[in-house]
Amino acid sequence: MKRQPVLATIAALALSLGLVGYSGCSNSKTAAEKPSFTLAWSEYPSWSVFGVAAEKGLINGEKGKLGRIEEKWGVDIVLKEADYDPCITMYNSLATDAVCVTNMDVLNPALGRKSVAVLPTSTSVGADMCIVTGIKNVQELRKYKVYGLAKSVSEYAFVRNLEKLGEKESDHHFENMDPAAAASAMQTNQKGYEAIMVWNPYSLQTLKVRKDARVLFDSSSIPEEIIDMVVVGQDVLEKPGGKDFVCAVIDTYYEFNRMLADKAQHDELVLALGTKFSNLNAAEMEKAVEQTRFYKTPEEALKLFKGEQFPKTMKLVHDFCLSHKIVEKEVSYGFGAGNAQLRFDPSYIEQVRDKK
Repeated sequence: MKRQPVLATIAALALSLGLVGYSGCSNSKTAAEKPSFTLAWSEYPSWSVFGVAAEKGLINGEKGKLGRIEEKWGVDIVLKEADYDPCITMYNSLATDAVCVTNMDVLNPALGRKSVAVLPTSTSVGADMCIVTGIKNVQELRKYKVYGLAKSVSEYAFVRNLEKLGEKESDHHFENMDPAAAASAMQTNQKGYEAIMVWNPYSLQTLKVRKDARVLFDSSSIPEEIIDMVVVGQDVLEKPGGKDFVCAVIDTYYEFNRMLADKAQHDELVLALGTKFSNLNAAEMEKAVEQTRFYKTPEEALKLFKGEQFPKTMKLVHDFCLSHKIVEKEVSYGFGAGNAQLRFDPSYIEQVRDKK
């Protein structure tokens, strides 16, 4: 691959497919001269978009190297992949400029670092499941321990479903356990693990392994309450190039979704999203994507961020976190401009949508 004619041919083909950028954009600085920012992400369908976008050349993901969207916005995006909790820790400690996180899990970091949610990527509509074996109904569930990660979206989805089913939280037993361990215990038929509350891929993998297991309830009953997002520090927005960094991240997400909507590329991209997402096959990964519904367009995202329901949802989420001691004290949050500890700001989505 060192011969120039071959490289030239590949470059021409890549440009025709739109996979790499034309370096003659309005910003003529070299990669080393462009402001550099970091995005921490963990393996999850709508967050894995950024990892696959780097593979496809939309962005590069390495310091000092640019994809076409980085060229377009004049910034250098460095991707930091890690497990979910370490990503949040990085964001807390200022070791990353932006992070992929849920609307629930960003509350604690916002107490110490003013934060701005700039992009909703997806919502859980079935990805978080209460899976049972030999339990007929939610009333019978009272007799059993339900294993899942405490102070997480799993516990939130569990409690909200109990409320919708007319049950009291105090009548049930939610036992803290790592979701991978809880799923493994049920999958291997360990005694005492008749009920777990876990998310994908653990949920789909458990249903795949244990044919006698079934879903008692899931997050499809609370659509648009668990929101996966990209959040950036307010301090980052105040740096030169910070706003362009946010726009480039948003632009990358929507460009990938346009590619995903293309039937010729869809199957390949879904599989790419699930490369490290357990050992689910293509059909199962497709199901995982369906249960983690993407906000594929600016219009879908703006409908959420600017809608009347979302402030009510955030009050539910905030009050749950406060009552369950997930946050130590109230977090000020707001919508649009302002000085709250956590803001949901749709203006960057609008800027990307309107840029020609």
